[in-house]
Amino acid sequence: MNLSIKNLSKSYGKNKALDNVSLELSCGTYALLGPNGAGKSTLMNILTLGLKQDSGSVMWNDTDINKAGCSYREILGFMPQQQGLYDGFRGVDFLNYIASLKDIPKRQTKSEVERVANSVNLSDRLNDRLSAYSGGMKQRILLAGAIIGNPKLVILDEPTAGLDPKERVRVREAVKAMSEDKIIILATHVVSDIESIAKEVIMLKKGVIVAKAPQQQLCEEYSVNSLEEVYMNVFTEEERQ
Repeated sequence: MNLSIKNLSKSYGKNKALDNVSLELSCGTYALLGPNGAGKSTLMNILTLGLKQDSGSVMWNDTDINKAGCSYREILGFMPQQQGLYDGFRGVDFLNYIASLKDIPKRQTKSEVERVANSVNLSDRLNDRLSAYSGGMKQRILLAGAIIGNPKLVILDEPTAGLDPKERVRVREAVKAMSEDKIIILATHVVSDIESIAKEVIMLKKGVIVAKAPQQQLCEEYSVNSLEEVYMNVFTEEERQ
């Protein structure tokens, strides 16, 4: 299982959001780390077919994702940063809806909904309306929606945004538990979100990859003791605001 990104570039007018980005990813969790405006959202939108790159290619197991069609969408799960949930839905209604969008056979939907709800610790709240969910519960139901159908490529955009410390831990543990047989890309600007779960850290700055390595290697390269210190070395105080 392999996601190959080669010489990917994307511009908006004169602003170059991605500049010749290349990555080779296999199973595990990859932290896409960078401040707002680094190019993280553009990269995720290209990977989820929401945008078309200006140049370069994205290959899933040697097949161009723009030519793969449904076969690529079937292996893709995406958790957007903006929740956009219908408060009138119950948790089970939301997951049934996502299952239908992913063309999961009706005979499999019930068991699949139960599986993903259990994986994010929401089994006992599926019949509650989303309006009654806390912010953390809403993030976890979105995570469940991203992994329904057992996708092999899962892209998470700021999955712990706005959560209290306990909810952050719950979401991180859920991501960690599912990473053995998937490629997970977790985009964030919060270093603590990924310190305990990332196989490798990819640092993106002004559309350019400035670092890609396991955390320990990055710490050694920058002669520091923590990923937070690496982050402070790579990005200026103004960029970190």
